[in-house]
Amino acid sequence: MSCPHLGEFKQLQPPRLSQSVHREECTQCFDNQDQPLGVDVCLTCFTGACLDRDRHHMRTHVSRTGHSFTLNVKRKLRPSANRTEDEEPPAKITKLAIIEDRDEDKFEHRTVVKCWKCNPETGAELADATSDSHVKSLVDGVMHSLSSARQSEVKAWEEEITPCEHTLTLEQLATGHISPSGLAHCNKCDLKENLWLCLTCGSLGCGRQQFGGLGGNGHGLQHFEETRHPVSVKLGTITPEGNADIYCYICNDAKLDPELATHLSTFGINVQTQTKTEKSMTELQIEHNLKFDFSLTGEDGKALEPVFGPGLTGLANLGNSCYMASVLQTVFSLPAFYERYLSPAQEHWESCHEALPAECIECQVYKLADGLLSGRYSHPRPVPGNSSAPQAQADPKAINPLAHDSPTPVFQDGVRPSMFKALIGKGHEEFSTMRQQDSEEFFTYFLNVLRRHSKKTGRVRDPTEVFKFGMEQRLQCGDCKRVRYRVDEADVASVPVPKREKGTDQEGKTIFEDVALKECLDILTGVEALEYTCPSCEKRVIATKQSKFATFPDVLVIHAKKFQLVNWVPAKLDIPVILPEDDIIQLDEYLGTGLQANEVALPEDKIAAPDLPQFNEVAMAQLEAMGFPTIRCQKALLATGNEDPNAAMEWLFQHMEDPDIDAPIQLAGSTPSAAEPSAEQVNMLADMGFTTAQAKKALRETGGDAERAVDWLFSHPDDMGEESAPISSAPAEQAGPGGSSTLPARYRLKAFISHKGPSVHSGHYVAHIRIDNPNVGGEAWVLFNDEKVVKADAESVRDLKKLAYLYVFERI
Repeated sequence: MSCPHLGEFKQLQPPRLSQSVHREECTQCFDNQDQPLGVDVCLTCFTGACLDRDRHHMRTHVSRTGHSFTLNVKRKLRPSANRTEDEEPPAKITKLAIIEDRDEDKFEHRTVVKCWKCNPETGAELADATSDSHVKSLVDGVMHSLSSARQSEVKAWEEEITPCEHTLTLEQLATGHISPSGLAHCNKCDLKENLWLCLTCGSLGCGRQQFGGLGGNGHGLQHFEETRHPVSVKLGTITPEGNADIYCYICNDAKLDPELATHLSTFGINVQTQTKTEKSMTELQIEHNLKFDFSLTGEDGKALEPVFGPGLTGLANLGNSCYMASVLQTVFSLPAFYERYLSPAQEHWESCHEALPAECIECQVYKLADGLLSGRYSHPRPVPGNSSAPQAQADPKAINPLAHDSPTPVFQDGVRPSMFKALIGKGHEEFSTMRQQDSEEFFTYFLNVLRRHSKKTGRVRDPTEVFKFGMEQRLQCGDCKRVRYRVDEADVASVPVPKREKGTDQEGKTIFEDVALKECLDILTGVEALEYTCPSCEKRVIATKQSKFATFPDVLVIHAKKFQLVNWVPAKLDIPVILPEDDIIQLDEYLGTGLQANEVALPEDKIAAPDLPQFNEVAMAQLEAMGFPTIRCQKALLATGNEDPNAAMEWLFQHMEDPDIDAPIQLAGSTPSAAEPSAEQVNMLADMGFTTAQAKKALRETGGDAERAVDWLFSHPDDMGEESAPISSAPAEQAGPGGSSTLPARYRLKAFISHKGPSVHSGHYVAHIRIDNPNVGGEAWVLFNDEKVVKADAESVRDLKKLAYLYVFERI
């Protein structure tokens, strides 16, 4: 149809290179361009929105913003869309990064320009609009831009590979040319692939299996241990452009050798005649993280039954996102979360004050809840050849997974939480990357983000309150017997798991004795001795410390501390933790009592200077006992919330090299001439979602150090940064830690998150959740393994429960 408004297109500009273009899916739900209605992309702000009659996200966007023109995008898979396995990498790879797959190579697209002024309900299709050169350039700009999901994914994957002092100052021994036969196999075994050439002496050794991808006996590493020659090159990755895998054993990392061609010529190797024959480490790592699949079979070897319906939607793995998926599935299975974020979504979508839904935390949490809980996206993956589009309109209740008798299970595609991950990880040093992370750390971080946003928007209902409880800390001087009590707010009970070895298995792996969960709780609440400077005795004494529950939460999260530091790297210990047979625990005996009538309270400490806050005396004692200077301990506690000695210790290790680590502490208002934080620093923190007041206070608290200010902000989620509030040595008045001290305190296991792998930063996380749902035949355990959602068998639940990392209990 002809449109009288085409002249207004002249005011619109194609997307800039840095601009996000949401053409793959709606920014407020998971409807996407593969579905029958496709996605409309706003040609003004490039927000993507669906055309569903019930949700009408694009119609709402048009009415709120006045943006009148959109581009409807639909796509379907080309029949012959296959990726080439042996594509050459780009010359001079200096980044670990994903290279954009061009959609036009894999999909057929249909695009139509629409005018919403001509039709305010569904938009009027302007079939001939692209005959106008300006309109065509605008459409081309949208379709050729890097999609928003891919843009955030690529950015998150990027990891700069740089030279190191060992590649820049490499010394070579004059050994002469190496004959072709000398490059045929490892010097110490017969392996002919995954070979690494020492750039110092020309020794050829096979790589380590986990690094080479083709098997290896580690003879290259053995050569380094014998000679200390630091730098090697992987032979099969050398290209005529001078690109190759370089590894420095001293740095224990991939590095860049700017003089690789010269160094190889020492051994008679001309890079211009080389042909790449093996995948690089970059390719292998990306391939592993994007394509790794996990078996889903029961103890009898049979495939576990996929299930579908409301509350049974998987989360597609974005590369290394299983830590996040397991936490989100667990959290959104709780009544407090699905009541808060499922039903009132429509109300928020129509009243959201953020300019773009993709930049609103609440919009993205609503979107996630809708995707996981509605059941709209939980359906079997289409069988190839039948349809290229998902069964978007399938009624989940009509699917009977228990009657499925196909010998090969058909799983679902799940939803891709790319937009959510990009937003919630924005500005965070770890969660913004595609590296594997610790699920317990992400759980805590996620709660803090929700709380900060809830306080910012003034929401009354905060579902994270169900996790809050108080831990009572009792400290008693061993000499004067006076005591001090304090209550710390917590969301997670981290319990120590005692390590008792009982032998090794056939592969030499250590086997540990079973430990009852009650024993872990007993240790958590047990009495321990420590050195302490008593303000009453005014001398160093041996004091006792004991932790108990001041209040109990509605939902108790127990973190089993099964990791130990090996060379400052957390290594996992597979210690079985045994729960009661009925999965019910009672915590009455762990309730604290507070100051008793026959006890005398300790006076306030005199350690802190007048302008410093009161430091957590127990945490200070533990840090000082490890040999850290007092001022460093104080700085660490200030930066991490003044509560957790473990968090403070980690901060200390990260900031040991800070030039001002031993400088006197300067707090806000402590010096009249203290410089006001720069606008650039404040804006940087504000871009991460903090208010100006929060950003300024964090920068003042950390002496203008932006990196430490970020740590401070994440450690003080409840501090809104009131600029006029002076720092006082008197304890702040608190509203209470949350939870209840009412007895009995009985809990039943709701979910557990298991981890397979040697470290929290590698391996795989899955969640088992107890769900009462007719689509699983009543109450049953369901395994959420990324996008695969299956009914779990009793044997696997029993075994994995013992090796769980996080336990989630509901109060009954």
